[in-house]
Amino acid sequence: MSPTAAVLLPMAEGESHFPPDPSLFWQPLVKFGTIDLFGSEMTLAITRPMVVLALTVGLLSWWLIATTKKAAIVPSKGQAGTEAVYNFVRNGVARDMIGSKDFMPFVPFLFTMFVLILFNNWMGIIPPVQMPTMGRIGFPIALTLLVYIVYHWIGVKKHGFVGYFKFMIPAGLPGWIKPAILGLEMLTFFVTRPLTLALRLFGNMFAGHLLLVVFIIGGWELFQQGGLLTAVSIPAWIMAFAMTVFEALVQFLQAYVFVLLAASYIGGALVDEH
Repeated sequence: MSPTAAVLLPMAEGESHFPPDPSLFWQPLVKFGTIDLFGSEMTLAITRPMVVLALTVGLLSWWLIATTKKAAIVPSKGQAGTEAVYNFVRNGVARDMIGSKDFMPFVPFLFTMFVLILFNNWMGIIPPVQMPTMGRIGFPIALTLLVYIVYHWIGVKKHGFVGYFKFMIPAGLPGWIKPAILGLEMLTFFVTRPLTLALRLFGNMFAGHLLLVVFIIGGWELFQQGGLLTAVSIPAWIMAFAMTVFEALVQFLQAYVFVLLAASYIGGALVDEH
């Protein structure tokens, strides 16, 4: 049972949890104690999302090694599948967004991001896990931080520290408007981009998971009531199945959008003029 279901089921059975308390959603598997960090108490624990992430990293490592360790000119089905995903990221994302001259060094980074996000998103619909790791805000923030560091480091390396800020101002603008444009561009580069990148992934995964939980648990509650309500539970479960198929597509698109935007930010930092 997912943590969300563990919270909602008691609510549906009449236990009072309103207003919801943050502790309802904090369900660590193992606690190691607490430490004082910058004046606030932090709990050291292993949570279910951490276990799911570790599981996906292990499975992805096994998949990549197993399908490529005996790579041949005539590929096996496994190698062909891996190459198809790799070529999708290499040609459909990295080369298109960064450019044919500079894209190759960033393909491993973007490929890793794509398969990691996609697999963790799909964990939201794969039994018995049924929990998208990226529906926990800390994970999208961590991945966004990596993208943030990479594209700013590339920009500074390409243009120099001062030149990077000059690069943010489009050429040909009158001098009086340049400070305002620089302020807006800095807000975009340093705040808006990472904020929207993380929140887009988190929001879609969290909302989709909640939607599935509502239909599945709602159908179960209707089924238990008996009579006409039992019959009504069938459309609820049919809707849950349809939403699961739709959610699989959304999960793929969110992984694709994340790496597409990451590639566009990297490509934007490499161009000669803004």
